[in-house]
Amino acid sequence: MNASVGDLQKRLAHVRQHTVHLVDGLSEADCQVQSMADASPLKWHFAHTTWFFETFVLEPHEPGYTPFHPAFRVLFNSYYQGVGEQHPRPERGLITRPSLAEVRAWRDQVDARLAKLLSSPLAATVADTIELGLQHEQQHQELMQTDGLHLFAQSPLNPAWLTTHPATPPADQEPSATTPWQTFNGGLVDVGHGDGGFAFDNEMPRHRQWLQPFELATPLVSQAQWCAFVDDGGYEQARWWASAGWDWVQRQRITAPLYWRHHGQAWTVFTLYGPQPLLPQQPVCHISWYEADAYARWANARLPTEAEWEHAASTQPRQLHDLFGQRWQWTASAYSPYPGFRPWGGAVGEYNAKFMVNQMVLRGSSIATPVGHSRSSYRNFFPPEARWQFSGLRLARDIS
Repeated sequence: MNASVGDLQKRLAHVRQHTVHLVDGLSEADCQVQSMADASPLKWHFAHTTWFFETFVLEPHEPGYTPFHPAFRVLFNSYYQGVGEQHPRPERGLITRPSLAEVRAWRDQVDARLAKLLSSPLAATVADTIELGLQHEQQHQELMQTDGLHLFAQSPLNPAWLTTHPATPPADQEPSATTPWQTFNGGLVDVGHGDGGFAFDNEMPRHRQWLQPFELATPLVSQAQWCAFVDDGGYEQARWWASAGWDWVQRQRITAPLYWRHHGQAWTVFTLYGPQPLLPQQPVCHISWYEADAYARWANARLPTEAEWEHAASTQPRQLHDLFGQRWQWTASAYSPYPGFRPWGGAVGEYNAKFMVNQMVLRGSSIATPVGHSRSSYRNFFPPEARWQFSGLRLARDIS
């Protein structure tokens, strides 16, 4: 067995175990309920990540392949039309059978079959598909946390998913009264994945773009800064909002970021650790693109383009705080294909290409992103009203 296969085996075991760890200590009910149509039950995520390996790795490559349960092919298919039918997404919470225990048994069986497949000589295409499956599962690990947080936020008991509270910054650490900026000269820059290693098809091909000189804020926008926006009537003045965003604010009666709650005269924030006091120096979280865009206008700035963000992250990463590991950062860029883009072949070609409409790009990574899953060329994307993700913003401005 060559080293690359051995490394793949170790990564497979590590990634798959982390998904199991995420549901440890949760009840069957915690894993069953679907809090909204855009979120999925934790049990569904747990099953779908196993479905992916069974469907795209074992079915075409395992000698004598037999599915664990034929009905699972439909129940846990997300959106792959090339594979067949799917259970309606808004009704995933109604799938009370199979039980969580049966899904765990399916998962264990598939893991054993994958281990056996990896013990034999492995074609490069099979290894590539397993790697895609691991990256896919890491995406769902983050979704499990965002979807689970939304579910727990609906409970009047204010349950905490995680019990070990994050370290609290020193009390004297206050947000700066002014925003420090980093200058970038722009020019002709390379954008897109080109460093080797794994990348999704939407990160390629690497190509050149022209950038005008610009500045990026050194820190992410903080909760204290967002409080100033709220206190100044930011959610009450149409002049800061795109037309669709203002319609959304009025229709949904939005007055603050998702999970912000009044507690007496102060704000609290519902988190994976349950309700927490608003910490002024922490980056704001759970905001939509509409909110990020409105704040940027109010702050006499703008959102960076994804090319500006990637260029800055690739050339001056140490000058910018929290590029990775805190908040996904909204950009001004619509999610569209790069020049010369070619989706993957087969059913996995549906992975990204079919979503390149009515979405906005986020860059970086968040506190829920698995270690090793972020890179400067990574293109996350959501519709402009989405805010249950761990999303924040970094300001940009032109140099006149």
